[in-house]
Amino acid sequence: MPKVALVTDSTATIPADLVEKYNITVLPQVLIWGEETFRDGIDIQPDEFYQRLEKASVMPSTSQVLPQDFKKVFQNLLDQDYHVLAVLVSSKLSGTISSAHQACLDMPGAPIELVDSESISMAAGFQILHAARAAEQGASLAECKALAEAARQNTGLFVTVNTLEFLHRGGRIGGGTRFLGTALNLKPILEIRDGRLEGIERVRTRGKALNRVVELVEAQINGRRPLRLASLHANAAADAQLTLEKLKERVEVDEEVFSTVSPVVGTHAGPGTVAIAFMAGM
Repeated sequence: MPKVALVTDSTATIPADLVEKYNITVLPQVLIWGEETFRDGIDIQPDEFYQRLEKASVMPSTSQVLPQDFKKVFQNLLDQDYHVLAVLVSSKLSGTISSAHQACLDMPGAPIELVDSESISMAAGFQILHAARAAEQGASLAECKALAEAARQNTGLFVTVNTLEFLHRGGRIGGGTRFLGTALNLKPILEIRDGRLEGIERVRTRGKALNRVVELVEAQINGRRPLRLASLHANAAADAQLTLEKLKERVEVDEEVFSTVSPVVGTHAGPGTVAIAFMAGM
């Protein structure tokens, strides 16, 4: 039976060691900064991105992976006798999966399956890793797709940002727009719901916002095991590490990931963002 190869995009922010271990192909999203174009995580790394952002007079924008890039990757894997499963950023946050669909239209009958993660960052990354681990054990394409879709129902993401302006400017925020223009000392908390980032609460002070994220994640996990946690940040490593440690005091963790979000994700989230992603019960 042919082996299954996993494909995703750079917004999944899966650490490089896990990408390598499970032979996951990551297509870079595109960062556009004035007249310059960068491949996310390849031509520009997070540290350089945030240093440049502090001094920038022109703000960056982003663009999705192109259909021809998907087609090239898919064909390369097919030529190696792989079946292909692509698990991609939420279709309500990006047109990336539409590009993948367009690529597939030029490859009729090819053993390629697409899954909308309905999420982003490691909430999508855990879905990919769940399928990749099954593929490593010889699972079929249909089995891997079913596992990714099941994992989708057991993942979540809570985020606190310093400001909603970055998400608002990029059009990546749903119901949280009602929080715009509030007092500066109120810190928004958002959650991935039905594939969108939705504002759910406003908390006074940064510290209270981080503590509230811990409480919300613990409640959502509700004691389910195994538990996989990821602490993610945009130029806020100390806060992200502290949040992870506080959460680990409350729940038993089977796998943990600490990751800086990619420049494309950072463009929309903004500096100072901290998030906790999880997959529970799988």
